[in-house]
Amino acid sequence: MVSLLLFPGQGAQKLGMEQDLAEAFPAARAVFAAIDDALDMSLSRMMWEGPEDELQRTDFTQPAILAHSAAVLAVARERLEPVAGAAGHSLGEYSAYVAAGALEAVRAARLVRRRGELMHQAGNARPGAMAAVLGLATAEVERACREASSSGEVVVAANLNTPDQTVVSGDPAAVARAGERCKAAGAKRVLPLKVSGAFHSPLMAPAAQGLAAELAAAPFQEPAFPVVANATAESVRSSGQARRLLVEQLTAPVRWVECVRALAGAAPEGASRFVELGPGTVLGGLLKRILPGSPYLSLGTAAEVERFLA
Repeated sequence: MVSLLLFPGQGAQKLGMEQDLAEAFPAARAVFAAIDDALDMSLSRMMWEGPEDELQRTDFTQPAILAHSAAVLAVARERLEPVAGAAGHSLGEYSAYVAAGALEAVRAARLVRRRGELMHQAGNARPGAMAAVLGLATAEVERACREASSSGEVVVAANLNTPDQTVVSGDPAAVARAGERCKAAGAKRVLPLKVSGAFHSPLMAPAAQGLAAELAAAPFQEPAFPVVANATAESVRSSGQARRLLVEQLTAPVRWVECVRALAGAAPEGASRFVELGPGTVLGGLLKRILPGSPYLSLGTAAEVERFLA
């Protein structure tokens, strides 16, 4: 069976995450210890014991989720082979490059922590908002965003999660206007999200220059298998292409529907399975809406990993 790897992004974190993996698997403990050392802090203790408000900070959340995914990889990698490709949702794209051997886990953890800091700074400089629009086609959401934007305030479709679930992002007033337009167009619900900035929107542009410098200095290798980029849904096969598209990702929408469909095309039909590695099963839920009936496996808890290895 060929594996297609999926890696979750911000929002999948919760207090106590990964602790069962560390207790059950020495390889997982080694990953957490290495990332703690690399960040010069006990990230693992924060993940297990809190305080929860610190775990929810973007600059801590991002390396925490990456560490969880990397720990599962360290334990289950051999049983996942062969791998035809990978994709990660937003920060999960960095985890995908770890899986593909393009980045070491400790270097990726430093990168995403810095990414989180830059995004947080951009959010402080120009506060933004995000909201999930449920039950409305993406094209209708994009139209609402265009109509709700003005010369001084912008809102865009930021996460194209399923054909009828789209997250919008931008200036708070514009996000509110877009939400009202989406409701008028027939959206079932519009849910404000608790975020520290307008991610995957033009409001993140100030973070791009700093991230580009960090990525340029990072020791990227050529990916061992294709990683589907959020920004374009194209298969990335070189380190230069990876760096460029990870910078673009800050201000571009996460084209998750296209990413999943592109990933599915990377393996023989009927001989592949999607495997989500990391906390939660959010991506599995999206997969059901994008490609119903696709074989799917979640590897996030010690019990799930133990069953997979048995």
